[in-house]
Amino acid sequence: MRLTSRVRASELEGRAWLNTGDKPLDLAALRGKIVILDFWSFCCINCLHVLDELRPLEERFADVLVTVGVHSPKFEHEADPAALAAAVDRYEIHHPVLDDPELTTWSAYSARAWPTLVVVDPEGYIVASMSGEGHARGLSVLIEELIAEHTAKGTLRQGDSPYAAPPPPETALRFPGKAAVLPDRSFLVSDTTHHEVVHLGADLVTEHARFGGPGVLNEPQGVLVLPAETAQRVGYDVVVADSVNHQVKGLRLGDGSFTVLAGTGQQLRERSGSGPALKQDLSTPWDVAWFIDRVVIAMAGTHQLWALHLAADPQDNTVAVLGGTSSEGIRDGAADEAWFAQPSGLAASADGSRLWVADSETSALRSLDLTDDGFVVETHVGQGLFDFGHRDGAADQALMQHPLGVTVLPDGSVAVSDTYNGAVRRFDPIAREVSTLAAGLREPSDAVVETDEGGTRLVVVESAAHQLVRIPLPEKAQRVDGLARQTQRPRQEVAAGSVSLRVNFTPPTGQKLDYRWGDPTRLVVSATPAALLAEGDGSAEGLTRELVLDPAVGDGVLHVSVQAAACDGDPETGEVPEHAACHLYQQDWGIPVVLVDGAPAELSLDLRGV
Repeated sequence: MRLTSRVRASELEGRAWLNTGDKPLDLAALRGKIVILDFWSFCCINCLHVLDELRPLEERFADVLVTVGVHSPKFEHEADPAALAAAVDRYEIHHPVLDDPELTTWSAYSARAWPTLVVVDPEGYIVASMSGEGHARGLSVLIEELIAEHTAKGTLRQGDSPYAAPPPPETALRFPGKAAVLPDRSFLVSDTTHHEVVHLGADLVTEHARFGGPGVLNEPQGVLVLPAETAQRVGYDVVVADSVNHQVKGLRLGDGSFTVLAGTGQQLRERSGSGPALKQDLSTPWDVAWFIDRVVIAMAGTHQLWALHLAADPQDNTVAVLGGTSSEGIRDGAADEAWFAQPSGLAASADGSRLWVADSETSALRSLDLTDDGFVVETHVGQGLFDFGHRDGAADQALMQHPLGVTVLPDGSVAVSDTYNGAVRRFDPIAREVSTLAAGLREPSDAVVETDEGGTRLVVVESAAHQLVRIPLPEKAQRVDGLARQTQRPRQEVAAGSVSLRVNFTPPTGQKLDYRWGDPTRLVVSATPAALLAEGDGSAEGLTRELVLDPAVGDGVLHVSVQAAACDGDPETGEVPEHAACHLYQQDWGIPVVLVDGAPAELSLDLRGV
């Protein structure tokens, strides 16, 4: 969508710049270039997807396009400049990044969601704003239009990229993600940014073998050693969550060969699926665990848990959604109606009746329980999408910060790799108490139990320190009474009572909304607390909704999820290219709102518009 009245892009203001050789960057230096501002946070799985979507555009239009990442943190840990620098390294970001810890530039551009993309033309004017994933094709068309327009005007400038590469790192492991222990007490670890799985000796340093590599794996995460009888039946020993390839793979340790078990290699857009595993798209599988005689997948990209049934022939493997609607947040109860938020760590209880889940974006420890009434989701620690901290004590008051791993201890309690707090926490399900086992770690992302004649220890994946470390289990855990935190985003002032919600969506040039089988749009609205939304909740077609907000509640978070399907050409008139494709655009917003007399009685969000 192009502007009818031109709006000048706001200046880029923040604490510091990365990937510029420590030189500041401003819009004047970018004049003559097409600029994509990518508002992101490194905790956000959707933001990581967009980084991958932008890479081909950055390569294709390298002479005229500059991507600028504006890092606008959600969690306190993300505001640490060292943590941001590590994330830029971890995710191999090859464009300038503005550190915006106070959300100054975020606010100037009225961003409301991670990720948000803003396109600025060579004359410094905003020409498009969009939220969520899946915009690569539309961006490509828009960039081509801008190239043609500004070449004709003489306002396009080529060359002179502001990107300056930092020195290449050298460590044996690079941001390892997950670990598993083998029967001989050696270890497997996903060496994530080396794109390999490594077999380490008991000393946690000696390498026995490396498996995979670029072209085979792409940022592997979870590793699961299969039960011996299952491994013998299927012909491989280990299951690997190949996160960026959107696949689950089997690894045979004897010869290092990999077999695709699930996933086509394409990212899932529909957020649902079942049937033949090799024909089903997946979305960033982050961890895997053995539960109910299945491989359960933490499908971080769609905020769900999936179950993979392994057959002797991978062609006969099947997958199905086990829990989660794909809405993002905390909602317990029947698994098919529950909400998760980027589940990233899994561990089954010893008796096989419970699957523990580290639900990272809600900073929560949750579980999937097998009951007589089916699968039920329960939250044990955690308050919501925007509440976090480091607080021990009663589970209903305890707080964590973006945990990525969970480990069942021999006594039935649970160790949580509390990643952004740099700690390992312990949850006692009997006393319902939380304590701290270890602190001062650099982004612990997983742990495994090691038991021998010397006692019981944890082997922790200290991801940002690029190593595995042993931590003895203390006789008495610490108690930390830290502060509660909330994500400090500007709250949107809206009127109490009736409010009109509108999602703006204009398909890219060459695409039309496809109405052949009904309305191709859907809007889902809810609130936290639920009482905030007196009317207008639920799911229905369309991009507008009339809401009624209860003035007695005063403030809260509106959860808005939208999707729109647009197809190449014009499906209604039959003017469709020979190789036409349809494209699904979708986004989830959590909008903090405060009800104020005299405030606007409308809320406008951009899926793709201005």
